Amino acid sequence: METWPKFSSVAQIGCLADNGNGGAVQVTKIEKTDAEWRQQLSAEEYAVARKKGTERAFTGRYWDHHEAGTYRCVCCGAPLFRSGEKFDSGCGWPSFFAPAAEENVRTEADHSFFMERVEVLCSQCDAHLGHVFPDGPQPTNQRYCINSASLKFDPEKQR
Repeated sequence: METWPKFSSVAQIGCLADNGNGGAVQVTKIEKTDAEWRQQLSAEEYAVARKKGTERAFTGRYWDHHEAGTYRCVCCGAPLFRSGEKFDSGCGWPSFFAPAAEENVRTEADHSFFMERVEVLCSQCDAHLGHVFPDGPQPTNQRYCINSASLKFDPEKQR
């Protein structure tokens, strides 16, 4: 069973996030030093999640992954996406049409590489996850294109 890091040396800051239904929910912000993140994460996980990198297409461990379960943040363990919302977009990264819960992810404008995109981040720890595009399937028409290195998979429990 996967265990998630304890946050004894983490500053936890409460903040409000919009839950998508006009209400707000409490989200605990997790802050660590750069050294603490480097110690916790692999070199690739750190480069992607903390430094806004990206893995090469068709190389991540979850781009062609079909097991039932939940994809969690590699940094803090927040549930980000579920296998039921995963689809094959052909882009080479895991793609989802919706997050597990709207309040668990946040977005912001990304103007890097002379492009205008929408970056997807973990609401709890600000880990870079990937980008979202308006060319996904119904019912949302969204394609959350997410780096495998930003995720840890938690398989569904067998009954």
